[in-house]
Amino acid sequence: MNSSNQQKVQQTRQLTSAFHAFNALSQNLAESYQGLQEQVAGLRQELTSARDRGMRIVLEKEKITRRMQRILAALPAGVVVLDGDARVIDANTVASSLLGEPLQGQPWSAVMQRSFVEEFDNPQERQLNCGRFVSISSSPLSDEPGQIVLLSDVTEMRNLQDSVQHQKHLTAMGEMLASLAHQVRTPLSTALLYASHLQSRSLSAPQQQRFAGKIMERLKHLERQVNDMLIYAREGKMLMQRFSLKRLLANVREAMHDCIGSGRIQFQIENQASADSILGNENALRGMLMNLLENAVQAVAGAGCIRLTVAQPDQNQLQFSIADDGPGIEPEHLQRIFEPFFTTRSSGTGLGLAVVDSVVRAHGGELHCLSNARQGTVFHFTLPCLEPDDKALPGAFSASRYKKEGQS
Repeated sequence: MNSSNQQKVQQTRQLTSAFHAFNALSQNLAESYQGLQEQVAGLRQELTSARDRGMRIVLEKEKITRRMQRILAALPAGVVVLDGDARVIDANTVASSLLGEPLQGQPWSAVMQRSFVEEFDNPQERQLNCGRFVSISSSPLSDEPGQIVLLSDVTEMRNLQDSVQHQKHLTAMGEMLASLAHQVRTPLSTALLYASHLQSRSLSAPQQQRFAGKIMERLKHLERQVNDMLIYAREGKMLMQRFSLKRLLANVREAMHDCIGSGRIQFQIENQASADSILGNENALRGMLMNLLENAVQAVAGAGCIRLTVAQPDQNQLQFSIADDGPGIEPEHLQRIFEPFFTTRSSGTGLGLAVVDSVVRAHGGELHCLSNARQGTVFHFTLPCLEPDDKALPGAFSASRYKKEGQS
């Protein structure tokens, strides 16, 4: 075979080998294409499933959102949602009706200033400008900065509580009148008896003076009972004016001199306060102090020590303390001593300490009682005081927290 034929045979073999290689590559490409088609179909199916799941999730979230909107709209309370900057981002219709518009995007502080009465004594309960009362509570958002503010309209409940309290007060007034009928009759009968003796011409001058003193004593007792009844009937509402602390203590010292007489009772007044100007009702405070001091006189039973101390723990407060070294108050009685008509004395009305409680609260003070069987009894209460440059407070009273403590 010549070289030409050999060359052709070699070319033929190369072409055949290349053809076989091309066929193999084409088959591989076809198989790869088929695999890609299967993967694309699988991915398309997965994408369709994922899209369906996403649509179901979106629809479910929309249902939840609509359900929550319906719940918020149906709630009897106002709901306000605040962001991290304390701005309103959402509110239901009740909140809008209570607070007024606009709300969206408004700072919560501006909404509070616009919608609520500026001064109120309970931070958890506020009064709206329209006159309604709402209870305010808040909780932080769990998944983002901000908080939810809940406004509950408590106007009806508050009116009901006021009505119940008024009925209780009327009931107490009825009990008081029934009790005072006997308490007034006894000293009045005594005064009338001594007055009838004064008409006798056979009485000597010392006897007339003694009978006149007895009449004055009974009449003063009647006056205190009537004053206590009036103060209790007013439920703590009284006119507040500036007056002098030193003048008040001087009047109390003079009244205690007549009360103690020539007995073996030591009475001391210690004024440690630098302030002398007080805003309050001088007559009510004097009567309240005398009520406590007369109780102390009865506790020491004619022989003992009674001390009235006035301190000034800070520039805005005066602290009064009345201490005696009597036998003290029984633990079972200590928690009830401020209840109206509760008394352990057969001749008492049980109204004196209830009036003390009422007067202290009317002046925005706090009242405490400590008693020990071996150390006597101490009543102490705080009152706001006014320096000469201070501004006068409104001529009413502000309620304060009232607390009683006991120590055995």
